[in-house]
Amino acid sequence: MIFTEYCYVLFIGGDDFDQRIMDYFIELFEKKTGKDVRKQTRSIEKLRREVEKAKRILSSEHQAKIEIEFFYQNEDFIETLTRAKFEELNMDLFRATMLPVANVLKDAKLKKSDIAEVLLVGGSTRIPKVREILKEYFDGKEPARSINPDEAVGE
Repeated sequence: MIFTEYCYVLFIGGDDFDQRIMDYFIELFEKKTGKDVRKQTRSIEKLRREVEKAKRILSSEHQAKIEIEFFYQNEDFIETLTRAKFEELNMDLFRATMLPVANVLKDAKLKKSDIAEVLLVGGSTRIPKVREILKEYFDGKEPARSINPDEAVGE
């Protein structure tokens, strides 16, 4: 996290979001099949790749289908993840992103109205809920879209 003059840059990692979705689908698979896939590294890695793809899709769509043939012990994995379910499972993580923002402003002795531009860096900043929460926090100020969040570098 970096604060320079009136520009605030927030870095958010996507691994925690991915893990929440993974845990949800692993539990769902176990309830449906009675099979615990947690110790099957290959199956877990397949699911991780598909969850990451689904997360990206949910940045522009309202749902994403996850399909993995022969996921575990010849069982296929076919589920749909909605943006609403993604947000529900990760809401506390979204809310937790606001604590560092508030702390930076407090430490810098600035008000939200002093911030000229909010820049988001990293792929997870494409998540609509992240942008929405920041916009709400900054009283309707839209986070900037003028930079590619994957290519921006903070100092």
